[in-house]
Amino acid sequence: MKRNKKRIVVALGGNALGNTPAQQLKQVRAAAGIIADLAAEGHELIIGHGNGPQVGIINSAMNYAAQCGPRTPYMPFAECGAMSQGFIGYHLQQALQQSLQRRGIGKTVVSVVTQVEVDPQDPAFLHPTKPIGNFYTREEAEEISAERGFTFVEDAGRGYRRVVPSPRPRRIVELGAIRKMVQSGLLVIAAGGGGIPVVEEDGELRGIDAVVDKDMSCSRLAVQMKADMLLILTAVDRVCINFNRPDQKALDRMTIGQAQEYIKEGQFAPGSMLPKVEACLEFAGALPGRAAVITSLESARAALEGLSGTWIRSEETVPGGMARYGSDSYGAAPAETAPQGAPACPAFQEDGDVLVTAI
Repeated sequence: MKRNKKRIVVALGGNALGNTPAQQLKQVRAAAGIIADLAAEGHELIIGHGNGPQVGIINSAMNYAAQCGPRTPYMPFAECGAMSQGFIGYHLQQALQQSLQRRGIGKTVVSVVTQVEVDPQDPAFLHPTKPIGNFYTREEAEEISAERGFTFVEDAGRGYRRVVPSPRPRRIVELGAIRKMVQSGLLVIAAGGGGIPVVEEDGELRGIDAVVDKDMSCSRLAVQMKADMLLILTAVDRVCINFNRPDQKALDRMTIGQAQEYIKEGQFAPGSMLPKVEACLEFAGALPGRAAVITSLESARAALEGLSGTWIRSEETVPGGMARYGSDSYGAAPAETAPQGAPACPAFQEDGDVLVTAI
């Protein structure tokens, strides 16, 4: 039975994509089946995805080829991000198309190489924090830094790694094309890996070495597309507070105010759950009455029915009694209606620090 048709931006975590081409192809097929089930409900879907392991592999291979192998030209990190969008988009596009066909759905899937404009004055450029690429000795790092001006930091005793800024997204450059594709009935894959970060200089766009958080980019895309829902799929069914403590608690719902208080308390880890919650806050705050949901890939359909996930909405739109998806207002299901035996908040690693060589 099809529910009310909604426009949903889905942010697919990089942990769902695997770490090698063969592993990715296998795992993407599983993810595609779940996403195709959502499409079968009649929803308009726009799919964003992480690229942590993939862009790390590409960047490391390119660096090795330039420094140690056949001495190929140096490949800028923005170009590596563009390559990862094509690589992942190809696998997702193929798997989704096949899953839709098996369900008798005549939609065409298309991937958009997506640029995301960032502010060149973003404070993140003064404090690069996002580790990427290979581990180096101190001497190697100093040599590369002197040659190319890169910033390196010591990483947990394992060597030195390059760090790049992680600015906030301002604008999805290909928004107009994405909107036309969605309106024409296409299932669109966009903003892969958070998008290729670009800045505008003298009326022209230029790629820069940075990493834009994919959940924040998906939130920006959802706002600009006036989506009904932002659905962030990760490794856990619900967001937890007091994580890994005896009083750990899984949350069915949060208002914007509650989420902001939890952030002040330091409840959400930077690089993992914090950017997801912040992305939801941006979406829910920009479009009152819309819902943002964080849940696992496997629980995506249950989350749309209000049976799983953590729902985030503005204070004035959270219903007193929990409304099921498809009614006039959304809300999370009461705890007693959640599936029994569902995992609460297992430890997980997301895209925040997976741009590594040893994947």
